[in-house]
Amino acid sequence: MDKNELMERVAELFMRLGIKSLTMDDISRLLGISKKTLYKFAKDKNDLVKQTMQLAIESDQQCLSELIEEGNAIDKMVAINDQISEKLENIQPAVIFDLQKYYPEAWKIMEEHKSVFIYNQVRQNIVNGVKEGLYRDNLEPELTSKIYVSLVNSIFESNLFDLKKTTYQRLHTEIARYHLRGIASEKGLKYIKSLFKKIKY
Repeated sequence: MDKNELMERVAELFMRLGIKSLTMDDISRLLGISKKTLYKFAKDKNDLVKQTMQLAIESDQQCLSELIEEGNAIDKMVAINDQISEKLENIQPAVIFDLQKYYPEAWKIMEEHKSVFIYNQVRQNIVNGVKEGLYRDNLEPELTSKIYVSLVNSIFESNLFDLKKTTYQRLHTEIARYHLRGIASEKGLKYIKSLFKKIKY
């Protein structure tokens, strides 16, 4: 088992069982490896969580970069939103809580992913969409991109949403619709309506 495979399997455990509740003993047992082998890849649990998050973020960024190579700005924004929603589908609220409270270094990696990578992708998408005539020409790309990231961040504020009645994925889908319809020009809205009928967005 190489390092990437190990981290992917650890990430699956965290998503399914939570982070705080799992010890290094639990992780090695569930993976069917010795603790000695586990400690070859991570010096302690904090390091393991941090490395797992880093690998997951790098994988997400690679996927997003590949997804947005074709299509117009709206197609690309839908692809970005679909990828984010897919990743949020299996995340339990307890995982987010554990990261925020007990593993600040790992949480910081996720925060930087949103505030830098996602922000830059959305900003460039807005610039392109305005050029294509699909987004309103009076948009401020920097400000609008920050509003989008702020809305995505709000998903993880459990005091705002009752996660017993909804999911991270559902919340993000609503944000995606809100964002696209809010920035679209008349031409863009016509395209969105046609596209959403096809993909049932």
